[in-house]
Amino acid sequence: MNQSLVDRLVSALLYEGYLLYPYRPSVKNRQRWSFGGLYPPSYTAGRPGADASTMQTQCLARGSPRTTLTVSVRFLHLVERRVGELAGPVTDGAVDGSTPVRFVESLRVGDSLIHSWQEAVEREIRLDDSDLGGLAAHSRLFAFQFGPGSEREPVRDSSGRIVGLLERRQRRMTGAVALSAEPVGEDHFRITVRIENQTPFGALSDDRDEVLMHTLVSSHTSLGIRDGEFISSLDPPEALRALTASCRNEGTWPVLVGAEGDVDTMLSSPIILYDYPQIAPESPGDLFDSLEIDEILTLRIMTLSDEEKQAMTELDDRGRALLERTESLARGQLMELHGVMREVRPLAGRGGENHG
Repeated sequence: MNQSLVDRLVSALLYEGYLLYPYRPSVKNRQRWSFGGLYPPSYTAGRPGADASTMQTQCLARGSPRTTLTVSVRFLHLVERRVGELAGPVTDGAVDGSTPVRFVESLRVGDSLIHSWQEAVEREIRLDDSDLGGLAAHSRLFAFQFGPGSEREPVRDSSGRIVGLLERRQRRMTGAVALSAEPVGEDHFRITVRIENQTPFGALSDDRDEVLMHTLVSSHTSLGIRDGEFISSLDPPEALRALTASCRNEGTWPVLVGAEGDVDTMLSSPIILYDYPQIAPESPGDLFDSLEIDEILTLRIMTLSDEEKQAMTELDDRGRALLERTESLARGQLMELHGVMREVRPLAGRGGENHG
């Protein structure tokens, strides 16, 4: 598996929609987390066709019973960050779990405004070295659980007194990943990876923020193969087109990853990609907004007012890093965002002729 490239791609894809322009608390930024969400089954049962609690990847592989697979499932587990205001400043040692606190949308401390927000922690489930022969005989099931957990962090004013709290809470998340292989010819197998959110949620709720706390957000699957090769889902050999078309992918789509022609790694993403996706070398870093127009977003960030930039830095560490990175771009880097010629190919049938 081309692990380093997969890691870079997944890191970028995981955070698509994490922050939305104009990168500050607003109505728009309350509609984040648009891709790859697997919701609690009790929530999706009341909304047929709207949201899913499962995701399934199916693809073809050529190999033998001794061919081995490595599978990685990654998603974001949301963290509720609440800002608490104390009745009055206190000193060290006077704040614990019993300290009276009033939770607010935001708290001003000096020149800074601290916001309640949703952060995220990356989660990964790995299933290593599964041979196709064994998977054909018995599917492999891995149950997982993360959380719950909480912690409190003091907020201090310029004199060092504690004037508020940041409380971070995660809900319990439970689910399972199932991996199987089905022989579909002399040396071909249909690989299936199914992810299920099994988190209990109780009564139906229309509180999107609360539902998302129990949701596998931005779920992705990567697959690596040893002593075998994956078949492109987009452009399979003619003899395998019918088998490829019979694969059932739900909420995701697998593509080959690596250098052009590599066949040992698949990335299955809720954002539809072509085979061999690449991160443009001109891109200075994540913009999070789920748009591909780096130049436009970069220019918009550079024209934010000082007040808007201040709000951006106060919201989130990733927002702060994005602003610092954008403001430090050199003129040459900005010009590269405007456009780069990658390759020139002659038009079919024109050979090497030069036409004006």
